[in-house]
Amino acid sequence: MDLIKSLSEEYMKADLPPMNVGDTVRVTVRIKEGNRERNQSMEGIIIARKHGGISETITVRRISYNVGVEKVFPIHSPSIVSIETVRRGKVRRSKLYYLRDKIGKKAKVKERLGAGKVS
Repeated sequence: MDLIKSLSEEYMKADLPPMNVGDTVRVTVRIKEGNRERNQSMEGIIIARKHGGISETITVRRISYNVGVEKVFPIHSPSIVSIETVRRGKVRRSKLYYLRDKIGKKAKVKERLGAGKVS
């Protein structure tokens, strides 16, 4: 068991920003198309955080042309170039799946103000 743990710690990213469910993040991903590579970013609200360790994922949701788009990102993947927190959200749930049914102003998350402890 220690061998698996030591191997997975070797590949985990150490420079991740503090992020929680409800935060608005900008995730930049390296995309390979044929023999060319480019970076594409997606900005949205984290509605779920799952698993832990090397297999930890976040689900990011945004509205694009009046259609809700969700994408699951493994945060320790080598194809993830960067993750930056745009704004902090104040929520009381660990999963924000109820945002799928909301549109417009109802789908907003309040901003967390102050320099409190980030967990």
